[in-house]
Amino acid sequence: MKYVEGFLVAVPAANKDIYKAHATEAFALFKEFGVTRMVECWEDDVPNGEVTDFRRAVQAKDDEKIVFAWFEYPSKEVRDEANRKMMADPRMQQMGEKMPFDGKRMIFGGFVPILDL
Repeated sequence: MKYVEGFLVAVPAANKDIYKAHATEAFALFKEFGVTRMVECWEDDVPNGEVTDFRRAVQAKDDEKIVFAWFEYPSKEVRDEANRKMMADPRMQQMGEKMPFDGKRMIFGGFVPILDL
């Protein structure tokens, strides 16, 4: 069964094109490590909640937009090995130095699909 790693990050609105270029460049590397699909979604209709919401989850500032993204892997084992390789790869470290967002406010996690209709 496939495995999904999801992400939520706040990106300065002015960095949209830079973010897209960064993600596109990153995909070549992620694919090398086992990612079979990458989806990046830019905020369009993200309401403020009464208790919590996407913006609060990543401490988004007024000039930032929310990106909701996910990677698909063939399995959790492939994802775990990919993450290990990514952390050791100097190319990833170089990409980390020029991220167009504050990576400390990114939230992420791994998920087992229970429905794929």
